[in-house]
Amino acid sequence: MREADLEDQYERFPAIKRSEVQKFVEWIHAQPHISDRFSEGEALHFFHACRYSMEVAKQVLDTNLTARTHLDEFFVNLDSERPEIRRAMKTVSIVPLPGSTPEGYRVIIGKLDDLNASNYNYADVMKLYCMVFDYWMYEDGIQPGHVIVIDLKGTSLGHVARIGLLQMKKFLFYLQEAAAIRLIGFHFINIVPFMDKILALMTPFMKKELTSVLHMHSDINEFYKFVPKEMMPKEYGGQLEESSLAKEIYYKKLLDNRKEMLEFETRHQVNEKLRPGKAKNASDLFGIEGNFKKLDID
Repeated sequence: MREADLEDQYERFPAIKRSEVQKFVEWIHAQPHISDRFSEGEALHFFHACRYSMEVAKQVLDTNLTARTHLDEFFVNLDSERPEIRRAMKTVSIVPLPGSTPEGYRVIIGKLDDLNASNYNYADVMKLYCMVFDYWMYEDGIQPGHVIVIDLKGTSLGHVARIGLLQMKKFLFYLQEAAAIRLIGFHFINIVPFMDKILALMTPFMKKELTSVLHMHSDINEFYKFVPKEMMPKEYGGQLEESSLAKEIYYKKLLDNRKEMLEFETRHQVNEKLRPGKAKNASDLFGIEGNFKKLDID
């Protein structure tokens, strides 16, 4: 893993004062429950995502690392050789697109490759998604904004039935409260007739900030107003190689950098035994798990 060049990032974002980021890093390294190997580049992501507010960045960073410690199904055992991750690699394509939108936003798209719902495990797919996203951001550095695209082509009610409400709550909590990105758009393309079932899983846990950037497209041409067609893979009429091939680039990176990703996992967790004050657990973040069951699909 090669971390994005710091000098380049500060040059591209002159409004960021490096002295402030370094103060933020000093604060991080003074926290006994946070790894002292947390880098300036990693801290910069939070400082930028929180629009240069030191206090907000501190809060979001701690929430991020705490969530990653207790969200076992998404952020623990980030070993690309594990059978569940290898299965997820066969099930879905997760492709960070090269280039940027005219506004400078970076785009990542996810879609099903294997349409057999019995091979689909939501937690494993989201773990793989987060691994790709983490690797991408580590190499890519801070950006004006990010756009998430989910292609629902081939999705069945069987897939939806395999998503747990608590899993959805946890992931949307992380995305809204802890992710170190400026989320500009969250797009569903090739939407399905049972979109209401998917929204029933999501909307109870969505804040207005996420709702305001959520877009559902039955007409792909409407989507191209947000993400130019030429940025997209060939199966969407774009210039990029097919996503089933493009995904292998990032999946190979995860496999080739297996050790580094495991070190990344450790660096992005907290040691609750060393936390000043009361230690936190999953229920402090997400409530009592017993209150959530899988959505019933008729």
